[in-house]
Amino acid sequence: MMCNRSHGTQLYLEVPSSCLPIVYSPVYNITFMGLEKLHPFDSGKWGKVIHFLKEEKLISDGSIVEAREATEEDLLVVHTKRYLNRLKWSLVVATITEIPPLLCLPNFLVQRRVLRPLRTQTGGTIMAGKLAVDRGWAINVGGGFHHCSSDKGGGFCAYADITLAIKFLFERVEGISRATIIDLDAHQGNGHERDFLDDRRVFIMDVYNRYIYPGDGYAKRAIKRKVELDWGTEDDEYLQKVELHSEGALNEVRPDIIVYNAGTDILDGDPLGGLAISPQGIIKRDEIVFRAARRRGIPILMVTSGGYQKKTARIIADSIINLRRQGLIGGNEDGEVKN
Repeated sequence: MMCNRSHGTQLYLEVPSSCLPIVYSPVYNITFMGLEKLHPFDSGKWGKVIHFLKEEKLISDGSIVEAREATEEDLLVVHTKRYLNRLKWSLVVATITEIPPLLCLPNFLVQRRVLRPLRTQTGGTIMAGKLAVDRGWAINVGGGFHHCSSDKGGGFCAYADITLAIKFLFERVEGISRATIIDLDAHQGNGHERDFLDDRRVFIMDVYNRYIYPGDGYAKRAIKRKVELDWGTEDDEYLQKVELHSEGALNEVRPDIIVYNAGTDILDGDPLGGLAISPQGIIKRDEIVFRAARRRGIPILMVTSGGYQKKTARIIADSIINLRRQGLIGGNEDGEVKN
């Protein structure tokens, strides 16, 4: 049921039941005269995930949901006007995305080639939030910009898509009044933590390398289950902690929606993550979180977040394929997964 005070948005339009709740757009991928190669991020990884899923016959072009770009009105549900205006300066975007040469480019090009893809991924996360409630699960193949808060970006995150998805659900969907964020990217999710610092409706669990960016002590006060990892943490210890705390968090507070930030920068060899998890460990991690959600009948929205190696796209695709094989996500014929 729509609230009267909410603005008109294109992000909550009905989706045909024949579509899987997997959200993507070719606009996600950032390709810009090679400048994207100056960041250790594989800025075409989202399209590669889709390519692998098509190869495995899990999806086709017609069976997934096309993401729409979040409009300024959509973004203002969380962001300040001042912050959005600051993104009209190429220097600000260069700092947030950590691609210094952007500061030399006219902002209309930065908007079109960098911010539009990020706004489209943000729209995808908001859309996937509604789909998760409707279908029991949803995956945005992009998104997970967990370092961005309402008035500050950073760490390649220009829009607060996790905060936006939750706020949209709270405002627009009856019966959604509590959310749990399970943030398993290698970095602390200080953006959504700052946004929900004083919001008792949102329970945050964050598992991250304690020694790396952002080290935001103020934001840590929002974390209800904080699991700080050491350099080089490996599969056995990691998976044991993920299972223990995912189960514990969901037993402590039963939410109406889970937002799962499934960063793959925990992978062994990642230049920024500093952890040592195997590809199989990542696949098992995603299975643990989905199993905990599905067993309780709690809708789950997954976003892909950080992952700074060329091989991460293959791992994300393999994980989604495994979730399907395990019966934790449904096929076209079955929007709801039967346990």
